[in-house]
Amino acid sequence: MDFTPLVRRHFMARLYEQLRYKDYADAIQQGVLVKLVEKAALTEMGRRYDFSSLRTYKQFASRVPLFSYEDLQPFIMRMVRGEAGVLWPGTTTDFAQSSGTSDGKSKYIPITRDALRHNHYKGSSDVVSHYLNLNPGSKLFGGKALILGGSFANALDLKPGVHVGDLSATLINRIPPLAGLFRVPSKRIALMSDWHEKLPALVEASIDENVTSLSGVPSWFLTLIKEVMARKGASCLHEVWPGLEVFFHGGIAFAPYREQYEKLCDMSRMHFLDTYNASEGFFAVQSDWDSTAMLLLLDVGVFYEFIPVEDSASSSPEVYPVWEVEAGRTYELVITACNGLWRYRIGDTVTVEQTHPVKIKIAGRTKSFINAFGEELMVHNADFAITHAALDTGAQVLNYTAAPVYAGDHTRGRHEWLVEFATMPESLDGFARSLDEHLKQVNSDYEAKRAGDIFLDAPTVVVARAGLFDDWLATTGKLGGQRKIPRLSNDRRIIEAMLKFND
Repeated sequence: MDFTPLVRRHFMARLYEQLRYKDYADAIQQGVLVKLVEKAALTEMGRRYDFSSLRTYKQFASRVPLFSYEDLQPFIMRMVRGEAGVLWPGTTTDFAQSSGTSDGKSKYIPITRDALRHNHYKGSSDVVSHYLNLNPGSKLFGGKALILGGSFANALDLKPGVHVGDLSATLINRIPPLAGLFRVPSKRIALMSDWHEKLPALVEASIDENVTSLSGVPSWFLTLIKEVMARKGASCLHEVWPGLEVFFHGGIAFAPYREQYEKLCDMSRMHFLDTYNASEGFFAVQSDWDSTAMLLLLDVGVFYEFIPVEDSASSSPEVYPVWEVEAGRTYELVITACNGLWRYRIGDTVTVEQTHPVKIKIAGRTKSFINAFGEELMVHNADFAITHAALDTGAQVLNYTAAPVYAGDHTRGRHEWLVEFATMPESLDGFARSLDEHLKQVNSDYEAKRAGDIFLDAPTVVVARAGLFDDWLATTGKLGGQRKIPRLSNDRRIIEAMLKFND
């Protein structure tokens, strides 16, 4: 039975609420901020900064400093150990383990009951609302959602009842019973930590179901669906799941994977919808087929602030609320949220594509970039260039990472790219040249440094053996779930470790 017509009205009502984003962003966001500081007034953080007397954003911004994870870590670890009322009222029993990007150290992000209710699950519901609006003929609830998540694997000595692991593990573990009826696999399989056991179990659990949607990280899903297709002897994913209609993806940029998904699917039946769902919160969702820019969710328990990316390194940067951002500018994102993170610099950069309502694209990470030669290469530049280099040369890219090679006595500096291909390019040299040209196209600083081969040599590409990136992640304890490959690094620690595995 298709329940989509029965639930559509519920989801469409939410879209009418979001129409207020266009003209009332300031009122909505200031209302969110007031609720947050009122709720946390008696916490340790609230008493320290006298939340009970805060009335305006200006007061809040002048009194409460910006925080990095390192600043908040002592408070968060007290919460992990069971202490109540530290950053948010009550005790918190769920924490998302985030690997970070460049330094590889684990971070533990509180997932409070308020964060689950008002942010993560509300954001997930908003994704469905926008999809049903964009696809009026959808039969989404005529089948099941295949949700690919991580586990609670961690290296901490925890008290009974405390869970630390991938965000997706907590979302699956705490999912409301009614929503659980429309998803596969079972919690037991979804929360397995050993991917050598989990992958075949996922195939077995999903292969004969009527799967209508996929939700997860593109790189990990690619492995699963190829296993499913091989098991069925199918050349198209829709031979296995005829009712499949949408992939709700997030976690990493989809552009480098789009071509591979398009080749595996019947595109007359398939849609792709981008989301911005991080360990720290659910922030945005694509709301238009004509653009992958995502609508910033203004009423999901998160107050947003923005630091111009060129000012990020300043000890006292300029900080703007959402109603003061400008279209076309790239900002470092700062959040205050119902998970107890206050003016928290999450490490992501976003480009504001439009205002009224605000729509954004993820630009990259503040710590995932290459600026060894003044080129300021960001992840969104790299994703664009490697996607188009693959198109130019008939290649398919599974994974990549890049780092600088510094100048020697008789050599100039350059970028070295370690790339795992699903399909090799017609010419590796041609791929490198195309990559170089597309980087010049999207990054004027890079183009200037490459001019005349004076300051920066052309990039070189090293072919990664099959499975290298998975093998490297496994050695770091980060295989599976939401864990990400560091795309760009400003030093050679990561790429040198991976090159050793490539021998």
